[in-house]
Amino acid sequence: MGKVAAKIKVMPDSPDIDLDELQERLEQSLPEGAKINGFERDDVAFGLVALLPTVIVPDDAGGTEAVEESFGDVTGVESVAVENVGRI
Repeated sequence: MGKVAAKIKVMPDSPDIDLDELQERLEQSLPEGAKINGFERDDVAFGLVALLPTVIVPDDAGGTEAVEESFGDVTGVESVAVENVGRI
């Protein structure tokens, strides 16, 4: 079984949120078997900055669903969307 790399767009619920703290909370929320392989930041609008972690997950049933759910439950997260997925 291989692995999948997914770039996930995480929108904070406020432009005033501390992105470093949010990044730490996202890392702590990862389900077993998943790991983050770097973060990017994307200026969206009006001071709002999205986090774009690249997450490595096993290539099995469910794919990135567990990660998306975990990220969605993190305090300060407005929305979560998979931007790009590829096998590695």
